[in-house]
Amino acid sequence: MPGAAPPPDGPLTLLDLVAVRRWAVLTRSLFAARRAEIDALNVFPVPDGDTGTNLYLTFDGAVERTLATADVTTADALLAVFARHLLWTARGNSGVILSQLARGLAEGCAGVAEIDGRVLAEGLQHAEQRARQAVTDPKEGTILTVARAMAEAAAHAAGSLTPGPYAASDDGRDLDAGAPAAGEGPVSVHVVALAALESARVALEHTPEQLEVLARAGVVDAGGAGLVVLLECLERVCAGQRARSGADASDRRSRRRPDPQSAALSAARPPGGVEVEGIPEFEVMYLLRDSDDAAVDALRSRLVELGDSVLVVGGDGEWNVHAHVDDAGAAVEAGIEAGRPHRVRITRLTDEHGHDTRVPRGDRAGTWAAGGAAIVACASGVGLEGLFEDAGAVVVRSGPGRRASTGGLIDAIRTQHARGASGVVVLPNDGDTLLAAAAAVRAVADDGIEAHLVHVRTAVQGIAALAVFEPTAAASANVLAMQAAASATRHGAVTVANRAALTSGGPCEAGDVLGVVDGDVVIVGSDQLAVSREVVQRLLASGGELVTIVAGVDAPDGLLDAVTAEARSAHHGIEVSIIDGGQAVYPVLLGVE
Repeated sequence: MPGAAPPPDGPLTLLDLVAVRRWAVLTRSLFAARRAEIDALNVFPVPDGDTGTNLYLTFDGAVERTLATADVTTADALLAVFARHLLWTARGNSGVILSQLARGLAEGCAGVAEIDGRVLAEGLQHAEQRARQAVTDPKEGTILTVARAMAEAAAHAAGSLTPGPYAASDDGRDLDAGAPAAGEGPVSVHVVALAALESARVALEHTPEQLEVLARAGVVDAGGAGLVVLLECLERVCAGQRARSGADASDRRSRRRPDPQSAALSAARPPGGVEVEGIPEFEVMYLLRDSDDAAVDALRSRLVELGDSVLVVGGDGEWNVHAHVDDAGAAVEAGIEAGRPHRVRITRLTDEHGHDTRVPRGDRAGTWAAGGAAIVACASGVGLEGLFEDAGAVVVRSGPGRRASTGGLIDAIRTQHARGASGVVVLPNDGDTLLAAAAAVRAVADDGIEAHLVHVRTAVQGIAALAVFEPTAAASANVLAMQAAASATRHGAVTVANRAALTSGGPCEAGDVLGVVDGDVVIVGSDQLAVSREVVQRLLASGGELVTIVAGVDAPDGLLDAVTAEARSAHHGIEVSIIDGGQAVYPVLLGVE
């Protein structure tokens, strides 16, 4: 991306190579300027929300990698190269979704050296479809809602679709005005970009009406806000030197919303126990060819009905399919209905009596040997890094403000493979790194490397999964034992609020101590010891045999003793494991198995 020429006078009719470069550079600059603003749209009043930072680091890394690409001469080729780099540098779930938006845009514009409005609209529709496919359980009120509004408005502006629910601009202007009928001639890219931006802004404003957690926190969706920034940059580039500032409007929409209007939105959800379902009998994996996106969507839905741990990822003519089911034949038949399955692998996960084949904690080996299974794990503190490294894992540092990238995870998987591992198990240990880890697993499959993802959303779940890891067993046999152990682990944490908010546990102010149970803030207090004791009580309410305590860098004196005493008083003879994790943000992490 060498220096771009000055923008032309007046709106563009086409996006050429120089204009696409300018769009990328401007977007990186705006993400840098607004990263903290988007980070502040965290739904929880805890300083670990880093959507803005993830988007900036993802984009910045891709721009730097693209700078080194010298043989790109057309706009569509640059979009394709940039999309590949975005996937490699993607951090956090928002970064992965951003990479899929870029991939879809590149696919929709493929073969067009200079992009007109109709092609841009088609690209934005492909972008929305790819982003939605990246999420197993898409929800409205997220970046996906904003992306759909973007795509529908762009298509309408290009004359190929009736207006969607967010087609009116926020100032009441009718976006139908001036929209061409299908086939009436060329369409300016600025017309399409402006319509997409205006509709996305309105959709972003409505996200709190679709997700209670956003309304309770008084914010719009952070990922959606990032997409609006991307579209704002597109509109500015397409507008040329006549670009409207638009800063006031976008700033107004990116900032925190007022407090929710209704107290009904603040009703706390009961912390309820974790239900651990029976372990499915088989793990089914295969590659799928000769299919299409609609058939793959139907396949994904069918596999969700049949079992759990469903992962269907890919594209470009081939998909990687993974599921844990009781009826392996039905899972394969679903693949046959969707396309042509090949390299089918079915592994029994339970014995003939239906018992879990996990290795007992005391019988596990401490490290792995060449030729066996190996682990890649994310960790956010020095102590946690050491714990996973002692088990032979390659550790990728990942935490608030610096989530692991897809490329970093790919490198770690390849490292274990190069050391002689027959298969690799990936532990993201963070809900916001799941999509990046899934993308890494899919990418190495293209190189013939066997890798499996364990859906662990917290460090304590990762520790539970590590406890049943058997290095002499195949990675495919390990993954379900580890998933079952993680799923059977209730998790909690104690932290300090960094702003005022409305939580499931009631209103909080900056400096209040928050108790988190299974991912939800359910306790608001003033004393870390007292809140920690209450979190332990709630975690043990449905029983437990082992309590894992992971101390953070800010754990106050006496906290670990207080938590240990509370656990042992609640359940006589319970085992307590204390780990010096060294993580930031959370003075203590808790797990109950």
